[in-house]
Amino acid sequence: MNIDFIIDNIVNDLKLKKTPVKNTIDLFEGGATIPFISRYRKEMTGDLDEINVRLISEKLEYYKVLEARKETVINTINEQGKLTPELEQKISACTDKTVLEDIYLPYKPKKSTKGTKAKEKGLEPLADFIFKQENNGKTKEEIVSVFIDPAKGVASCEEAVSGALDIIAENIADNENIRSWIRNTIQTTGKITSKARKEWAEKESKYKSYYNFSELLKDSPSHRMLAIRRGTKEEVLSWNIEVNEDEIINFIELKVLKQQDFIFYTDLKKAIRNSFKRNLFLSLELEVFNLRMEESEKEAINVFSRNLKNLLLAPPAGNKVIIGVDPGFRTGCKVAVIDSNGDFKEYAAIFPHEPHNKKDAAEKTLLGFISKYNAEIISMGNGTASKETDIFVRDIIKKNKLKARSVVVSEAGASVYSASPAASAEFPELDVTVRGAISISRRLQDPLAELVKIDPKAIGVGQYQHDVDQNGLKTSLDLTVESCVNYVGVELNTASVELLSYVSGINKGIAKNIVSYRSEKNMFKTREELKNVSKLGAKAFEQCAGFLRIRNSVNPLDNSAIHPETYWIVEKMAKDENVPLDKIIGNDKAISKINIKKYVTPEFGIPTLNDILNELKKPGIDPRKEFNSIEFSSEINEISDLKTDMQLTGIVTNVTNFGAFVDIGVHQDGLIHISKLSNRFVKNPHDVVSVGDTVNVKVLAVDAVLKRISLERVQ
Repeated sequence: MNIDFIIDNIVNDLKLKKTPVKNTIDLFEGGATIPFISRYRKEMTGDLDEINVRLISEKLEYYKVLEARKETVINTINEQGKLTPELEQKISACTDKTVLEDIYLPYKPKKSTKGTKAKEKGLEPLADFIFKQENNGKTKEEIVSVFIDPAKGVASCEEAVSGALDIIAENIADNENIRSWIRNTIQTTGKITSKARKEWAEKESKYKSYYNFSELLKDSPSHRMLAIRRGTKEEVLSWNIEVNEDEIINFIELKVLKQQDFIFYTDLKKAIRNSFKRNLFLSLELEVFNLRMEESEKEAINVFSRNLKNLLLAPPAGNKVIIGVDPGFRTGCKVAVIDSNGDFKEYAAIFPHEPHNKKDAAEKTLLGFISKYNAEIISMGNGTASKETDIFVRDIIKKNKLKARSVVVSEAGASVYSASPAASAEFPELDVTVRGAISISRRLQDPLAELVKIDPKAIGVGQYQHDVDQNGLKTSLDLTVESCVNYVGVELNTASVELLSYVSGINKGIAKNIVSYRSEKNMFKTREELKNVSKLGAKAFEQCAGFLRIRNSVNPLDNSAIHPETYWIVEKMAKDENVPLDKIIGNDKAISKINIKKYVTPEFGIPTLNDILNELKKPGIDPRKEFNSIEFSSEINEISDLKTDMQLTGIVTNVTNFGAFVDIGVHQDGLIHISKLSNRFVKNPHDVVSVGDTVNVKVLAVDAVLKRISLERVQ
């Protein structure tokens, strides 16, 4: 594998300098992770941010796959005895997988086709003669008659010419330059069209807007492409790409036809038209559609990842005693208490709503929990009976003049977690309903720590997530979770196996070993103790240590993002300033006197030293925003309560390419279309709103039957 070729192409693609790219690739090859490289190897990468480090990783994987494919192509052509030095060089220099397949197509082993059957009948020389277009003074019959052979299935001149034209049509379709031009033409001028299948033409469906749809393919956004494909899979729609066929056929004729007086001129024109209709367009239409779908899938995955990141980095309520409530009518509300460390304390079921209506007993239970544990927040799931339960709880708080407050949180994925092996291992003695209530309270206390236990796809912040490449989706979401976990940092003595497994350098097995060691020793006293954990070797320690925090460690630096490999620098700084190590932390006066240039080494330069100083000023600070909550209107409970022009406050639950969905407290999210997100033009909804944002909205329209709420953002 030509690594220099790969490096040069990544440099060109990403417009980065060669040395940082090469060093980053070397770090990847040495087992380093994206968070570790971007945080602790800034001197080697030229201070590249995490986005660029990830892009290098993606490009590296792409070119590795491409190089492996090139090797297969070269070997296959060589086995056919058709590999020339020029062809090998052309393949080796290729940087695009589509172009590579175009080069390979004439040599690619084919299934039985009209062209291959014609070759078996000995008609390839006739095809070559016709394609060269050189009159030799003979008539058609004289030229063709020598190829008539009934034993081979060629009984007449017409059959011979027809077979030769089949060969020519396929050769034209295999031409790299012709395919490339037509592909580009379809991509830039083609129109994606969709129609309702006959049986759906008069029926209502969610795809009605695509029953007679057409727009330029290159301008069609990802959500529309994904909708058309889903509608096609569900056999509601059919699609095709419309192009100017005459323009394309004229282009092929200009490339192929040489002289009008050639005796097979008309036949050759026929072969060109057949090549376009039968060979070229059908395959390229599907290929271009699939390429466009790949782009659409990537965009949908990016949307999901961006929403997931905002959800994971939602402000935590912090170390507070929280009562989690999983609301319900018939089955009652499940109530669970967690302490400030997130540990489960007690559970009860209450039945304040129809058909039970045991409000007094429910109030007594809640007041008992609040008093007994000095609970500060009641965390309410936003599912069935959420609004009614929230009002019930707020009334209790108001009536009894309590300091506690009620906060509604998304319970998406809580049921998935409740029935998961992780929940069973954590709470083997508890029912799934209790686990759900615990999860609802914990995801308010620390959203990141709780949500990492749930399959990201179950959290509900995606766009057509079930329609995209599942491996690509999983990879992207895992990288997003990994990025968030390492960005925030993890408390080593309280983190779950699931949370630890996303820390740089730690897999699920090592995470389990960490928890086992912690249980055996009661807690970790220093980061150095990590080296005693089974299977956590020197490399894993290097990768993970800086992202793990120990609040009451023997070494005060263990509760910071400063990596143990640079502790000696901090110790030297403290000694030079004549300040004890534990006293320099947070000591702005002493820190301001430090001249970092004195501590530059070949390994650690100004970027790392600046990070060290910043961390010394505010060690272990949570980078997430400060927690706050909103209160839904107590008068608006159902979709039927909504009126046009009504103004409300809501929480953004999902952001897509076409707008943002907002929870306004009526059990059905409303949609702010992209055109209604701002009083200025918005190209990308993510530029103006994020999952978890509090927004003021105005109701534009309500369709109670289809459960659709159209909103406008009020600014």
